[in-house]
Amino acid sequence: MVAMVEVQLDGEYAYPTGLLIAFSACTTVLVAVHLFALMISTCILPNIEAVSNVHNLNSVKESPHERMHRHIELAWAFSTVIGTLLFLAEVVLLCWVKFLPVNSPKSSVNDSSISPGKAAAIASTSIMVPFGVIFIIFAVHFYRSLVSHKTDRQLKDLTELSELAQLQNQLDHRGDSGQYHPGHYA
Repeated sequence: MVAMVEVQLDGEYAYPTGLLIAFSACTTVLVAVHLFALMISTCILPNIEAVSNVHNLNSVKESPHERMHRHIELAWAFSTVIGTLLFLAEVVLLCWVKFLPVNSPKSSVNDSSISPGKAAAIASTSIMVPFGVIFIIFAVHFYRSLVSHKTDRQLKDLTELSELAQLQNQLDHRGDSGQYHPGHYA
């Protein structure tokens, strides 16, 4: 929002329409994504605090934060992943909007040299694109690690439950063989 308010456009420079539309759209979506995440966080926090003060396990299952788990994850993904990517795009677009008019040729004569402003915008884009790729690779790796850990934990829990069920079954059958059944020895 600050970028949109504080940017000072050069009134004499003819900005490409697509650049201005991309800049304003990216800024708007970036603010909307973070406000959505903030709203979810603000609405769910009192429920989490209320449940944390109650020492009843059933109240945890009844809490809206358990039922809204998917919404919370969606808000987290929006804010953390999409918000960060939008922020990176915002920085690149802001550099183009800010630097493109710097020392640009005023005439329409085709000059083969690149203006210093355009060179600065290209430099910022060249820096941010690899950083964005590294960010995406890290995010995918981190998410896969979390999912792998959660899957391993669930499999371990299922194995433990299966072993407990087998133990229960063995105890039940052992108890059946030691009981007196009338008419069995007659």
